[in-house]
Amino acid sequence: MANIKALVFDAYGTLYDVHSVVTLCDRLYPGRGTPLSQLWRAKQLEYTWLRSLMGRYEDFTAVTRAALEYSCRVLQLTLDSARTAQLMGAYDNLALYSDARDALAGLSGIKLAILSNGSPQMLGALVQNSGLERTFAAVISVDSVKVFKPDPRVYKLATDQLGVTAAEIGFVSSNYWDAAGAKSFGFRVFWINRSKAQPDALGAAPDAVLAKLTELGGHPLLS
Repeated sequence: MANIKALVFDAYGTLYDVHSVVTLCDRLYPGRGTPLSQLWRAKQLEYTWLRSLMGRYEDFTAVTRAALEYSCRVLQLTLDSARTAQLMGAYDNLALYSDARDALAGLSGIKLAILSNGSPQMLGALVQNSGLERTFAAVISVDSVKVFKPDPRVYKLATDQLGVTAAEIGFVSSNYWDAAGAKSFGFRVFWINRSKAQPDALGAAPDAVLAKLTELGGHPLLS
């Protein structure tokens, strides 16, 4: 098999903790932060899949806002324009997972990139606010193909922009559906299974299952 020449990371849920919004959610809605964060994320993902299937693309900013509005209606939480702005702004300042910065720093000598459902504006703010703007050779958004993961057209963006073959890309995600989509496309896939979750039966198993991002450094597939 070809040597891995680039490592491509999912952003939301892999490098950045989407549930770091719980603190703000709890401040705005005391005692309701966790259910709001969980439903917001679940509906956000569901909307990306449904919009892809329907051919009715809207960017991740719009999808995230719609998922927030839905979640607040279901949980009977008042959502005014000020709260909307605060909660949407939290996505520009998501916390890095505790293992992310050290893991990225330990991967010198290999091209690093992000491939994400995020809109260019969201990703640009997120990477800059976390101080990683010099870390990645490319920050790639699905927006240019107007469809969300795990559509194969999304993964092709990485091969096109990085100038390498699918087999030369190591793809890193903690979302199993994303890992399976990347493997089905032909990437070498590292599934970050922090929660010891069971893999889904999708017929496309990752090449390696790691408990944390720092296990990437020195991994045999990268040698």
